[in-house]
Amino acid sequence: MISFVVRLRSRAHFVVTSGRTGKSGAFIGINAHRRSQARQRLGIIITALLAVYLVIGVRLVQYGLAGPAVTGSFGGGAPTAASRPDIVDRNGKLLATDLNMVSLYADPRRIVDADEVVEKLADVIPNLDWSETHKKLRSGTAFQWLRRQLTPRQQADILALGIPGIGFRPEKRRFYPGGVTASHIVGHVNVDNQGLAGMERYLDQQGLADLRLAGLTGTAPLEPVRLSIDLRVQSIVREVVANAMIAYRAEAAGAVILDVETGEVLAMASVPDYDPNQPSRTLPDGSVDREYEKGWFNRMSNATFEMGSTFKSFTLAMGLDEGKITLNSVVDASRPIRMGGFTIKDFRGKNRPLSIPEVFQYSSNIGTAAVADRVGIEGHQQFLTKLGLLSRMETEMPGVATPTQPRTWKKINSVTISFGHGVATTPLQTAVAAASLINGGNLIAPTFLPRSLEEAKSVSRAIIKETTSADMRYLFTWNGIKGSGRGAQVEGFNVGGKTGTADKVINGRYARNINFNAFVAAFPMDKPKYIVLSIIDAPTTGEHGGRTAASTAAPMIKQIIRRTAPLLGVQPRFGAPEAQQLLVNY
Repeated sequence: MISFVVRLRSRAHFVVTSGRTGKSGAFIGINAHRRSQARQRLGIIITALLAVYLVIGVRLVQYGLAGPAVTGSFGGGAPTAASRPDIVDRNGKLLATDLNMVSLYADPRRIVDADEVVEKLADVIPNLDWSETHKKLRSGTAFQWLRRQLTPRQQADILALGIPGIGFRPEKRRFYPGGVTASHIVGHVNVDNQGLAGMERYLDQQGLADLRLAGLTGTAPLEPVRLSIDLRVQSIVREVVANAMIAYRAEAAGAVILDVETGEVLAMASVPDYDPNQPSRTLPDGSVDREYEKGWFNRMSNATFEMGSTFKSFTLAMGLDEGKITLNSVVDASRPIRMGGFTIKDFRGKNRPLSIPEVFQYSSNIGTAAVADRVGIEGHQQFLTKLGLLSRMETEMPGVATPTQPRTWKKINSVTISFGHGVATTPLQTAVAAASLINGGNLIAPTFLPRSLEEAKSVSRAIIKETTSADMRYLFTWNGIKGSGRGAQVEGFNVGGKTGTADKVINGRYARNINFNAFVAAFPMDKPKYIVLSIIDAPTTGEHGGRTAASTAAPMIKQIIRRTAPLLGVQPRFGAPEAQQLLVNY
């Protein structure tokens, strides 16, 4: 019993003593309890500190074993190295692809001596802007680009310098193997691999840019995008128009080839052009070469011109389709037309009544105006609208110009528009409208992507009768043999077409001594497959010293067809009697 009481007292915080002593009570064991609590708290603190030091030690070991983190100083606005799909031609030939590159950046907060860094980098990087680079290195910010898209050799040389505070970021650079060959069709990208022009911009508009922003493109290769153009044909067309601009001392030139059955663009070139691998060029004084950048302008789809007498094709087709004329009709072209203070006359006119084939052959302004007058102002405007010549063309190519026309059509407007003055359209949509005249009467929107015959039928729209189209094929053939189209004739390929020589509009007035020339042709005319349209702006000379379309634009067509027809699968046929080609009730 005594031992039990002793154990209880040893465990108690206090005990009550005997009342005989007169004492109320005494606390015992308090010091022991406090000592126990202190030991527990000290143990917890020591354990916590050991855990913190352990975590810090582990992280230090990880940092020591890890490689250099070159992306550690990136700002929030730094772009990601995302891939773009390859672009290929209809035969799979490469037009655009991505190359893996690196770009140089700096963390100015870690730069010790900015002057030394600039001096070392200038030995490796050509044309380094010392003042601008020094300003970036002294900015005190977390991230600054120093040079985008370095070569592997430059990267190795900079690494050998061992400069702290700078690093490299993997990036993509767009490469165009063909250079200038298809620059206006393919387009180009900026330094961040974002499409700025041509089909490159079209890809971004189709959702590629949104995917990039969402980080969904990554660095994995994407499925190639196939275009409708044939790189072999494109190379020839570009060479022909570039040579013509030089030979005829012109301001610009261009050409396009269309498949009349599908609307596919097989080739399109506009010069001056540019190298998409170097869309901008810097002059020795450091300024941007603005003359070089003028090559960005695509005159085939992004510029409008008065297309001159090529419009006579549409006027005669209108008269035939409306039943106002037939191929056997005769119109009076014996004297000029005076209207609204203007005198309309023919260039080298015959001063006599002309048949409809003769109106086309001799390119009679008077005869064409007479046909337009028979249709009427409203009918004329409606027909050109139906052909798509008065509204913005729908196609994948960004930057398509909108045609211009008079706000209010009067009789004088209808007359002048009948032979190509007073309405300005793009050369590409002129070619598209011409294709509808000879393919059976179907208007097919142009495309820079492959399109099958079935797909073309689903988007085509009948705008003229098949009999009208047959009559227009006859007129094209007639003019190719008898008229101004002789300069474009290629033996064995049966070329037909119409020239257009227009006085160029400068500062709102027609310049009598400066021409804008065009030629629209089709081949082979017995069963047309392709439309070819050429333009040449302000030539100062031409074949045999002439400056008209017959001496400039037509020879361009001849060179293009002669060299590209075999590549397009058109077989030449020789020995066909001329009478068989022109067999008609006339």
